[in-house]
Amino acid sequence: MSENENRNRRPDEASKLPYISLLVLVAMIAGLLYVGYEYIADDAADVDQLLNTPVDPNARELQPVPENTDPAAVASTEQTENADVAIDDKSTPAPASDEELATATPRPEEEETPKKAEEKPVEKPKPVAVDPGGIEITHVVQAGETFYGIANRYNVRGTTLKGNNPTIQDESKDVKSGVTKIKIRVQAIHTVGPGDILRVVAAKYGVTVEQLMAANKKTQNITARGEKLIIPFPEKK
Repeated sequence: MSENENRNRRPDEASKLPYISLLVLVAMIAGLLYVGYEYIADDAADVDQLLNTPVDPNARELQPVPENTDPAAVASTEQTENADVAIDDKSTPAPASDEELATATPRPEEEETPKKAEEKPVEKPKPVAVDPGGIEITHVVQAGETFYGIANRYNVRGTTLKGNNPTIQDESKDVKSGVTKIKIRVQAIHTVGPGDILRVVAAKYGVTVEQLMAANKKTQNITARGEKLIIPFPEKK
C-alpha cells in the first residue's frame, strides 16, 4: 500500500472516534438512569407498604435498647417482666361456684351488727313548785281561757304556775272550763278605799296600771269603793 493511502485512512478513523465515545457515554447514562429509577420505585413501594399496614392494638411497644447493654441485665429484665405478667394473671381469681358461695363463711365485717339498744324516751324534768311570796288565790278556769293565758294575766311564768299545780300534766287536756281550779301566787289583795284610783293603787304596789287592769280583767280605768283588787307581782316569778 502506498504511503498516500495510509495517510488518507487515518483521518477517517480519527473522525469516527468521537461518535463512538458519545454513544458509549449515552449508554452509560441510560443505564444509570434505569438503575436509579428501579431503586426509587422499590423505596416508594416500601413506604406505601408501611403506611398501609394496619396497626395492631395488642402489639407491645418496643423499648429502646441502650448501647453496651449487658446480656445478663437484659435477661434479668425479661424475667422480671414475665414474673409481672404471671402475677397479674394470678391476681384475677376464677369465679367461685355456687357450692363455694354457699359454704363460704362470712367475714367479720360482713357479720350482722348487733341491734342498737332501744333508746328510752327522754323524760321532761318535772316543774318544781316555786314560792315567790305573797298570797295564794284560786282561779276557776272560764270559757276561752288557756293555761298560759292565765299565767300571763297574773304576770307569772308558765313553769311556776305548773309547779304550783302538779295535778295538771297536760295543759290542753287537764284544763277544763268551769271545772279546773288553778292555784296562783299574787303579791296581795287590795280593798279599794276612798281616793283609791287604779293609778294610785298601782303606784303603791310598784306595778303598772296595765298590769293591774289585766290581773283584774278590767276594760276601763275605774274602781268602786270596797272592790277587792288582785295585785300581781311587778316582774314574772
